[in-house]
Amino acid sequence: MTQAIDARKRVDRLLEESAKRILVLDGAMGTMIQGYKPTEETYRGERFKDYPSDLKGNNDLLSITQPKMIAEIHAAYFEAGADIVETNTFNSTRISMADYSMEDLVPELNLVAAKIARKVADEFTEREPNKPRFVAGSIGPTNKTASLSPDVNNPGYRAIDYDTLAANYKEQAKALIEGGVDLLLIETVFDTLNAKAALFGVMELFDEIGFEIPIMVSGTITDASGRTLSGQTTDAFLISISHAPLFSVGLNCALGADQLRPYLQIIARETPFLVSAHPNAGLPNAFGEYDETPEKMASQIKEYLDLGLINVIGGCCGTSPEHIRAIAELAEKYEPRHASQKLEV
Repeated sequence: MTQAIDARKRVDRLLEESAKRILVLDGAMGTMIQGYKPTEETYRGERFKDYPSDLKGNNDLLSITQPKMIAEIHAAYFEAGADIVETNTFNSTRISMADYSMEDLVPELNLVAAKIARKVADEFTEREPNKPRFVAGSIGPTNKTASLSPDVNNPGYRAIDYDTLAANYKEQAKALIEGGVDLLLIETVFDTLNAKAALFGVMELFDEIGFEIPIMVSGTITDASGRTLSGQTTDAFLISISHAPLFSVGLNCALGADQLRPYLQIIARETPFLVSAHPNAGLPNAFGEYDETPEKMASQIKEYLDLGLINVIGGCCGTSPEHIRAIAELAEKYEPRHASQKLEV
């Protein structure tokens, strides 16, 4: 009961703030982690120093082995002006953790990551009560797709099924909520069937725990065709997930702010929900790195704001606190997009 009451208070505050201003989401977690130049030993820490599998690259594990690092990253984004930080849980499902033989660690990964972000958010809220900080539980797409075959010679084959996806997402969401997140962010959706499984698992969880928290859904357009990896247009993606009582719907990753704008306009025109965007810092260069400066990215996002498209804005791959600071300074000068449907949870 206490958990439900605390969640209700934070949800009310989130809805109140979203009605008053454009909320700023944080930037890339991976970009910041790489700035620490972590080694295999960094990922292992003391607890996993003798683990039989290679662990370098398992960024979510750092919430357990290097919690100070993750807390510092959250704090850097809050200092830059972010209202919402995402938990370090993009790959914290059994499906994705199977790459490291760490499936059984999933509940702990999500719980610990949520608690780290919650603690930092509460510290900033206490420091600046007029600017409350929030935590979004990051739920990534997993490394499997329910709509496409990974085998070109067997188009009917699927590496994962809907029920397994739903169960994985439900387990992740449960631990994130127990850790104190304010909302759930189902993000980087490249296959809408995966997202529908996530929504099903989350809604089933809500029925079981007896209360709800807001849900954000953010899809990803993979190229200039304006389609997701599974072939859906922006309109089709929006229709496929609009049955759920969403806090917001939007787009992230894959493209830079400039390339993302026309697809964001479609969502803003068609949806009754709040609209979010957290684009990359441009397109990657030949070395897979992102060169777009905070100033250039902010100038492109200004077009979103001038057109009245946005309620939640942040950054994805390649973005840093400097990018978020430039975006936050710009966003505070604008009113949020008017949503025709008010969320009640």
